[in-house]
Amino acid sequence: MKLKTSFAALAAMAVAGAAQAEGELNIYNWGNYTSPEMIEKFEEEYGIDVTITDYDSNDTALAKIQAGGHGFDIVVPSGTYVPIFISEGLLMESKPNEMENFQHMDPVWVDVDFDPGRNYTVPWQWGTVGVTVNTSVYEGDINSAALLFEPPEELKGKINIIPEMMDVMSTAIYYKGGEQCTTDREVLKEVRDMLVAAKADWLSMDYGNIEKFAKGDLSAGLNWNGASMRSRLQNEDIAYGLPMTGYPVWMDNAAILADAQNVENAKLFLNFIMHPENAAMLSNFAKYSNGIMGSAEFMTEDLQSAPEVNPSDEVKAAGVLSMTCPPEAQKIYTAIWTELQK
Repeated sequence: MKLKTSFAALAAMAVAGAAQAEGELNIYNWGNYTSPEMIEKFEEEYGIDVTITDYDSNDTALAKIQAGGHGFDIVVPSGTYVPIFISEGLLMESKPNEMENFQHMDPVWVDVDFDPGRNYTVPWQWGTVGVTVNTSVYEGDINSAALLFEPPEELKGKINIIPEMMDVMSTAIYYKGGEQCTTDREVLKEVRDMLVAAKADWLSMDYGNIEKFAKGDLSAGLNWNGASMRSRLQNEDIAYGLPMTGYPVWMDNAAILADAQNVENAKLFLNFIMHPENAAMLSNFAKYSNGIMGSAEFMTEDLQSAPEVNPSDEVKAAGVLSMTCPPEAQKIYTAIWTELQK
């Protein structure tokens, strides 16, 4: 295996040299989400200096790219935002489906609604939106969104909600019995009233919550499964639940921006992260699944057996793959979200 890896590395460097792969690559990605080990490997193989700039939500990333003059080559939007990026001409049709390592992509993630056939994007990570709970504070059922929207006394004032509009709105809509992308005014009024009332019991709406849960500063929150696992590895009292009323299943995807300055380097990177060993580096760091076949053999044992990424079949059935909602629904959700931010 080591011999094969060495030959693969030499071949990659030979190709890189032939393509004169040098210079730089600028990546715009979610914070604390990129494996330093994987980036170091890429830099060494191709002689490319990588710079990573963080963002904390899809809306932040979209606004920055729309404004122009950003200087980024690659962005990592969630599947729900990819069609928006494409429709506004913000992404390059880089044809990942014609790259060498495309053969490793799990067929389940090829013909996705947000990028059928993968002409623009490649998988980065995928996961779920659920409830992180400190079980030393709360000992009841954790597979419920009620802990966030109608919290018990012991959790009030120590709740954090991730500041990602569609994750929050979808979880709240499912809790109120609505369907994904609903425009039902009655349901959405109930959602709006519930969220506004619940906010009084929240401590924060913060993206960076891993250490806060680990230290006990937070007792519950709407969160992503990988972030929750990273907290649990530091504090055994942390557990992750998935609301049986329904929860979002998402995928983040790497894509080359239409105005990228380092296009060839960016293409090398997309192909690079579709290799099983490199995809596993992303998963081992961020603690999420990826869409690349063969990567499991390179993953750590704790990740492969983690409850955060291996829920029961009953709980899996409550998951809803997130989709891009039509403008009419987006407009209403944005209005509710804006009010919630006040």
